[in-house]
Amino acid sequence: MSIRPADQAHAVPVPTRLAAVLDELGRIVVGKDTPLKLALACLLARGHLLIEDIPGVGKSTLAQALATVLGLNYARIQFTSDLLPADVLGVSIFDPSSHAFRFHSGPIFHSVVLADEINRAPPKTQSALLEAMEERQVSADGETRPLPDPFFVIATQNPTEQIGAYPLPESQLDRFLMAIELGYPGAAAERELLISGDRRQRIPDLAPCADPATLIAWQRETAAIHVAPALLDYVQALLAASRGAGARVPADTAAHAIQRGLSPRAGLLLVAAARAWAMLAGRPMVLPEDVQAVFPVVAGHRLAGSTRGGNPQAKALLRSVPLP
Repeated sequence: MSIRPADQAHAVPVPTRLAAVLDELGRIVVGKDTPLKLALACLLARGHLLIEDIPGVGKSTLAQALATVLGLNYARIQFTSDLLPADVLGVSIFDPSSHAFRFHSGPIFHSVVLADEINRAPPKTQSALLEAMEERQVSADGETRPLPDPFFVIATQNPTEQIGAYPLPESQLDRFLMAIELGYPGAAAERELLISGDRRQRIPDLAPCADPATLIAWQRETAAIHVAPALLDYVQALLAASRGAGARVPADTAAHAIQRGLSPRAGLLLVAAARAWAMLAGRPMVLPEDVQAVFPVVAGHRLAGSTRGGNPQAKALLRSVPLP
């Protein structure tokens, strides 16, 4: 795999440098190798990440550690019931010296934005993120302002059965490339946390393994990874199966619960995520195993509107479609 100009000074293969990123993240978020790998793959694929889980399992710590390791500026937005769209995007304030309004940018103008407990804000505030996540720009006061590149939103979501949570609309769920859970740590990892204390205090000590230019180069190289026609056939078969055609989902998986199939955009995002998974493995082409690895977290929230309800259905679809 070729090394982009941003990496030439380091003379280290990209997969090796990505492995170093994961190692640094693993020092902070203990015992969560697969979620960390999925989060990095989501960033390489130029997507956005939704983490649905209970409070206290390390969701915000992951976001801050990822920004630090990649050398990106970071902002955290605490979503609450009284948060306004201007608190996210920014606001124009009259400047008496110039007799004009000046736009003061909001926290959305950072490379990594943590939308913490996004479903505790009302729908109007949630929708303030839609244009930013899809178009990577903000329109305010008749002017369009571009967001930084790279731009990555990590949103955390409390389980919808908790008090004060507003379910995210489908249009906003679709803006997230992946939706994952962290879950409780294993016994060994939890014991390590109890001994060493809160790992968030160690984030400032992390060594940056990249910078914005390097990450952009990695993203471009990820997008150039080869996808064979047979692999595209497999992706199309999965999309058709989600729509109730081309394959039969076993009856014991409650296939009737799937109320909608995957859209063509979901297919595009699935291919992008599979490319990123191959990139992390150091391969110049996508294999069916890459698609299988990312399919549950790409398709789950699109099938059922929740990481918890969707993943079993996504896994059932994987079992129902034969490998190419």
